[in-house]
Amino acid sequence: MKNFKKLMIWQKGMEIVTETYKLSICLPKNEKYGLVSQITRAAVSIPTNIAEGSSRSSTNDYKRFLEYALGSTYELETLLLAIISANIITNSNASEELMNLIIEEQKMLTSFLHTLPP
Repeated sequence: MKNFKKLMIWQKGMEIVTETYKLSICLPKNEKYGLVSQITRAAVSIPTNIAEGSSRSSTNDYKRFLEYALGSTYELETLLLAIISANIITNSNASEELMNLIIEEQKMLTSFLHTLPP
């Protein structure tokens, strides 16, 4: 079992969760069961899949969970782009900071995946 808490990809994922919840507070109340629910689930899925993959004994299983985490970053990025595009949020600093974290996590996950044996 790998200590997932030491992984930078997991730590960055947790930072994304925190920033996503902060941003979700800025969304309209009528989005509580829509966008708020979707963005928080996608964000939480990132470090959760990294942690769950760490418990797997095979490299292929581990990679699969890391790919799920990567997929969740793309899901979150798409949701954030939709929020920005529809002018649903007024706090552009929060959305820009979160977008930067997401892109950084995508790069880190992709690089990490390439370091694992086939």
